[in-house]
Amino acid sequence: MNEIKLGTLIRDLRIRQNRTIQEISDKCNLSKSMISKIETNKVFPSVATLIKLADALGTKVSSLLEKNGNYGSILISSSTSGQETVLTERGYNIYPFASECHNKKMQPFLFVVNKGEVKEHHLSHEGEEFIYVLEGSMKFQVGGVEYHMSKGDALYFNALETHQVIPVSDTVKYIDVFV
Repeated sequence: MNEIKLGTLIRDLRIRQNRTIQEISDKCNLSKSMISKIETNKVFPSVATLIKLADALGTKVSSLLEKNGNYGSILISSSTSGQETVLTERGYNIYPFASECHNKKMQPFLFVVNKGEVKEHHLSHEGEEFIYVLEGSMKFQVGGVEYHMSKGDALYFNALETHQVIPVSDTVKYIDVFV
């Protein structure tokens, strides 16, 4: 995010709603300390945490990521996409495509994951996901099934099932679309 940081937007929305950090913390099942770190832009939340925050604040993830507000088509140039990745608290680098588009029904991300940097965790959140591997190889666990994925492989799944990525190659790049 260039002009306004994500954490600042989250804090401003919470304050406009007259809600405390404790209320949001309880609703998201996150510590007050983590909410504070996010709001002060010390930590960029994982996508699963963004989903919880958006739900707690009565908005969509895409609304939290929108920059200037565009309702039309968005061209993302190959010369700029992925250059502004942000490191999340889980060890992923992410780039939210079309973050300036208002009211979208899906949120596409570029993930860049380095072996040894991802913290072990199991995510579960509402919605559906589609993953397409651009580069490298990884294991992707959904529920009790482990998928071995390489360049060109894709996976579509219900995000309510617990899931996690485990890089196999030194670096994995993949597109993840949340609906």
